[in-house]
Amino acid sequence: MSMSVEPKKAVLDPRLKRIAIYAGILVVVFLLGLVPMWLRGRSTAAQRDAAQRQLRLCQIESTLATAALNARRGEYELARKGASEFFTTLHNQIDLASASDFSEKPREGLKQILNERDNVITLLARSDPASADRLLELFFSYQKIVTSP
Repeated sequence: MSMSVEPKKAVLDPRLKRIAIYAGILVVVFLLGLVPMWLRGRSTAAQRDAAQRQLRLCQIESTLATAALNARRGEYELARKGASEFFTTLHNQIDLASASDFSEKPREGLKQILNERDNVITLLARSDPASADRLLELFFSYQKIVTSP
């Protein structure tokens, strides 16, 4: 007596099938909402990063301009502190190399400005009126280097 055993077909409960379909639809709807928001967030982050870069460059320039104005007004100690901050920030940016806010060509020109650090700080420490003119020359050199294509 041999009995043949027939395998039972797996029968899905209609409720489980319906839940699986709803879950699949929910995942698709979630992804349809996620992708555009992800793309928008990515472009907004890129705009934010560009704005922060511009802000840092403007702050560096503003620090040098303020130091030049303070020297012109005869406030040499404030000018010395501002010039020192400018040179320190500029040095840090140049040291960042590829992560710097400056591209390769301006970095080379800005290294020449960094060479003037000791001379300018010394002039300001001595309260020399020539320091104001020297800071203005540095400011115009900085602008020319940074804004040149």
